[in-house]
Amino acid sequence: MGVLVGRLTHGSAGVLALAVLTGCAGSEKPEGQATPSAAPPAASVHVLPADKAGNVPTDQTVLVAARGGTLRSVTVTGKAGTLKGELSADGTQWRSERYATPGASYTVTALVANPVGQTTRTTTTFSTVKADSTFGIEYIAPHKDDTGLTVGVGMPIMITFDKDITDRVSVERNLVVKTSKPVEGAWHWFDDRHVDFRPKKYWPAHTRVRLEARLAGVRGGEGMYGKRDHVLDFKIGREQITSGSTQNHVLKVKRDGRLVREMPMSAGQGGAWKYYTTSGIHLAMSREPVTIMTSPGIGPGQSGYYRLTVYNTVRISNSGEYVHSAPWSVGSQGRANVSHGCVNVSPTNAAWFIKNTLIGDPIIITGSPRRLEPTNGWGHWQEDWKQWLQWSSVKSAITESL
Repeated sequence: MGVLVGRLTHGSAGVLALAVLTGCAGSEKPEGQATPSAAPPAASVHVLPADKAGNVPTDQTVLVAARGGTLRSVTVTGKAGTLKGELSADGTQWRSERYATPGASYTVTALVANPVGQTTRTTTTFSTVKADSTFGIEYIAPHKDDTGLTVGVGMPIMITFDKDITDRVSVERNLVVKTSKPVEGAWHWFDDRHVDFRPKKYWPAHTRVRLEARLAGVRGGEGMYGKRDHVLDFKIGREQITSGSTQNHVLKVKRDGRLVREMPMSAGQGGAWKYYTTSGIHLAMSREPVTIMTSPGIGPGQSGYYRLTVYNTVRISNSGEYVHSAPWSVGSQGRANVSHGCVNVSPTNAAWFIKNTLIGDPIIITGSPRRLEPTNGWGHWQEDWKQWLQWSSVKSAITESL
């Protein structure tokens, strides 16, 4: 028979301290003996995708979560390679960082430990959706052979794919630009195969840039996935901006804000629309020691036909415009426009200009009624920022740190 004794202490907020005394033999604990505690349960793991799942989208995150413990290790492996991931700060979750390969099988192995160190190993498998076709990058600029890897402050990153991209969001979000200085920029789709990146303002001088095109396994359209990743490293050179007016006939070259050269020029004579030099922000597209120039739209034997060998040319559009040596128009340079649309300078100035120009340097021409079209060569800066963003799927962002 037991006796229940209770006492309510002052300030205990209604907490009742109870002592139970019983007359059962052996029920009393010897003084100082600890109460044995039950061992904690083994920790467990929850994995997504579920075990033996099939047709898993390549962009589905592999998630491993610990229950009642922390993760000691996680691996996701298969014949297609290993998926890397990141462990949370508290050690309870692991997430994959990259896309899986289409048509591949993966094994997830997780080791988890409970609070007293008892470990449990869990293994699951899944397979991804198969690809009907693949896509890749056909051309990318800047390019070591075509532009060099030190370029001007106006240089865009330009990508051409080998297939039409219909899932622009999926692709664009995996085109990661990293820089040594923070830059706000955005991608811009010109059509289903061409997407270019430019900053909101010119690149800061001497910035290091890396493009990580993380396209392996990325969905580009219905049943179509990226073949592999691409990485491009390049550097922005000094800031050099050339400007000139078809009205005052002078080109001024400023480097890092300081005037370094003035060159008398002669621009397009006009009359026919094709003979006007275009006004706008051009970029240096190529440097050519020798260029063969022919009359636009006029064939041999026709009135006005010409075929000239021209030296030290810097291309500024796709409509046949160059800054080039023109010894035949030196008398008009600085006072009149007599060309068929190019910017004429003296042989000495042309030699200096081609030597001191980087691909991607801005060359700004004003004063002409004919405006440079954004798609005429590299007319990327002809669109203001609002216009540029209209053709971006993900919009603008600050570049990641390099």
